[in-house]
Amino acid sequence: MAHIQWSDELNTDIDVIDKQHKRIVGYINALEDVKGKNDRAVEEKVLNELVDYTLSHFAFEESLMEDADYGFINGHKRVHQLFVKRVSDFMQRFKMGEDVTEELLTVLKAWLINHIKSDDNDYADIVKKNLGNMDARKGDGWLSKSVKKFFG
Repeated sequence: MAHIQWSDELNTDIDVIDKQHKRIVGYINALEDVKGKNDRAVEEKVLNELVDYTLSHFAFEESLMEDADYGFINGHKRVHQLFVKRVSDFMQRFKMGEDVTEELLTVLKAWLINHIKSDDNDYADIVKKNLGNMDARKGDGWLSKSVKKFFG
């Protein structure tokens, strides 16, 4: 299976979100690189980093939607919750010794691309507008403080 190649069709035009999505793509591609090397410790490390970062990304993304009063936030959160459950199931299977990497990669790649193109692009305009309004009201420190809050 090939790496995910970033393309303009994956951009939300929200710089901080696009950078986070690119980092998630990087983790998925790293998992692709370690697949089949028979090093479960390295696979587990990449999987844990991918899951941890994705959870932080979801929380950050949801906070942006809340601040923007995005009308479909509950549905978006539910999509995130279902995805987390699905990935948690894969992690359990992995921890029990099953080789789930190929199947997981297929799911991750398809889900991420579809999610960005449809679900994330649905909220992009309202969040971009709100970010512009927040920057005008609070100065440029708001976004960097939020990023630090979620990502250290």
